[in-house]
Amino acid sequence: MKTFPSSLGKSQQNKLVRLGLSALAVLALTSGMNSANAAFVKTQNSTEIASTKVLLSQTQPVTTQSVNSQPPYQAMQVAPLIPIVVLGGIVIFVPLFFGGLVVIGEREVGVVVKKFALSGRGLPPGRLIALNGEAGLQADTLAPGWHWGYWPWQYSVRKESVVVVPQGEIALIVAADGASNPPERILGKIVDCDNFQDARKFLSNGGEKGRQMGFLTAGTYRINTALFRVIMAANAKNNDMQAEQMRVYSVASDKVGIVTTLDGLPIPAGEIAGPMIPGHDNFQNGQRFLDAGGRRGLQEQILLSGSWNLNPWFVQVEQVPMTEIPIGYVGVVISFVGQSQEDVSGAAFTHGNLVNSGHKGVWIEPLYPGKHPINSRIMKIELVPTTNIVLNWSSRTERHSYDANLASLTVRSRDGFAFDLEVAQIIHVGALDAPKVISRVGSMQNLVDHVLEPTIGNYFRNSAQDYTVLDFLTARSDRQAEAAEYIRAALRAYDVQAIDTLIGDIQPPASLMQTQTDRKIAEEQRKTYEVQQVAQTQRQLLVRETALADIQQEMVKSEKSVQIAELKAQAQIQHATGEAEGIKLRAIAEAEGIRATGNAKAETYRAGVEALGSQGYTAMQLMQIIGDRNVRLIPEVLVSGNGNNNGLVDGLLSMILWNQAGKQGEGTATPLHPHPIVVNNPAVSPNNHSPIVAEFPTDK
Repeated sequence: MKTFPSSLGKSQQNKLVRLGLSALAVLALTSGMNSANAAFVKTQNSTEIASTKVLLSQTQPVTTQSVNSQPPYQAMQVAPLIPIVVLGGIVIFVPLFFGGLVVIGEREVGVVVKKFALSGRGLPPGRLIALNGEAGLQADTLAPGWHWGYWPWQYSVRKESVVVVPQGEIALIVAADGASNPPERILGKIVDCDNFQDARKFLSNGGEKGRQMGFLTAGTYRINTALFRVIMAANAKNNDMQAEQMRVYSVASDKVGIVTTLDGLPIPAGEIAGPMIPGHDNFQNGQRFLDAGGRRGLQEQILLSGSWNLNPWFVQVEQVPMTEIPIGYVGVVISFVGQSQEDVSGAAFTHGNLVNSGHKGVWIEPLYPGKHPINSRIMKIELVPTTNIVLNWSSRTERHSYDANLASLTVRSRDGFAFDLEVAQIIHVGALDAPKVISRVGSMQNLVDHVLEPTIGNYFRNSAQDYTVLDFLTARSDRQAEAAEYIRAALRAYDVQAIDTLIGDIQPPASLMQTQTDRKIAEEQRKTYEVQQVAQTQRQLLVRETALADIQQEMVKSEKSVQIAELKAQAQIQHATGEAEGIKLRAIAEAEGIRATGNAKAETYRAGVEALGSQGYTAMQLMQIIGDRNVRLIPEVLVSGNGNNNGLVDGLLSMILWNQAGKQGEGTATPLHPHPIVVNNPAVSPNNHSPIVAEFPTDK
């Protein structure tokens, strides 16, 4: 069983010995001071008693004067303070000097320097920090509190402030002591040392000197500054660093970080970037990266958007925009790193290799529209339009600029004329065919320059020799259909779809065109004359037709009048027929009515005759007729002759008087039996005629 001293470490035993010696020294000094004070008090009391006796034996005035004298009284008051001051100084000085007391504050750390060692042992060669009590800088630091046994003649304690790393920053560490770095490494490895707060563990666990792989994140640390130099944003310039390097690294949301590591094994021959290494938390734990076989240099892995605690001595990051695939395009990935090439294109595709994602080569799966986090240092993205592409063999250039180097074709016809021909070709590359096209030709520009330009150009140069210039001018649609069919079959072998081939402007020789122009003008003039002749003939026909139209108008009017007359005659016939039928029907009705009336009257007469007799009934009917018809039995004017010629004159005068009397008496009732005007005439006229009676009806 171990005893208590043996269970303690050597440094702890030394501290206990120092503490015991300090306590004995303090006790010895304290006891000596107490003895001296007691002797001093005893001597002082004896002197005072003797003085008192002498003073009492003197006379009263003298005694009063001696007792009231000021100097003896002051000596009695000051004398007791001297030992107190001396005792306090001893109490403070002795623990500090003889007890080795060191007080460390709450925000401090004590760095200990041992001036000499009783054993006389020195530091091993190459060492700066003592681990076993050797003289020099000590690995162990003093925490806040009271520490005994650090005598000033043997130890020097330097109080340092704790290290505070602000939020959003990191602190780098440089070790002044430790093992040497291997030749293939430039940073000291990470060892278990409580974030560099335990220097003894750092050195005991094989910590290496120089710049450290590990670093401090935000927080407060008690660091032995004799062993570790701490670099922060505040003192970065003094250590050949930039303050921005001491801050937490941030990658923007629309960018990716391309990483280059500065430590690790070399990249194997034939590779341009280090492989993907798992488990190092996006390069934030450099030791795990190295332990897993990480390589120095450009890395395949990238950093996405976010904040990362990165050691700038270990990692350098370059931010680049994400790879954007526009609408109407796909991106064919050409990877320069990855697993070994394994062709998955099939036996039918013999013009290149296609590999799966993550392998080296052309990936069989393209990238579709959107933003993709691609490491542009180890991969190349070839954009391939999936919409129809128009290529112009003319002075016109499309926005994609694939046809910037294309010009109109110069061909020679069968009749020996050279002329320029403009052509437009429309092509389409499918999304799944895009990797095949890129694997075969490398890029869309190569497809235009190395495939389309020679294929289309040679076809038109060859086919032009089978036709004359005028054939191209007059039958260009046939030439266009033939070209479209040939080019469609030729491009199908390159996994490209030929949508259509269009022949544009044809520019024949100027001399031939002048002849054709003159001939055309003559033909057009002849046609113009013919048209004018036809126009005159048409004008004559127009005049004739106009006259006929005018006559036709009159004829139409006459025809319409005849038709109207016929219609009126028919209407009158119909009307007459209707009236005749009506009269006939009315006559029949009246006859029937008269017959019925006659029969009724006959029956009435028969009944009256039977009742009144024939004469009585006749007289009654006669009187009824006279009454119904207002027949006057007595005339109103009676003219008779009396043998002279005044009968007519008298009658006229009587009529005039009667009329005047009638006008004056308008509004009066006519008498039922008015008196007639009688002109007296002789009973017999000279010519022997009977008297004439004239009756003039009165005005109603």
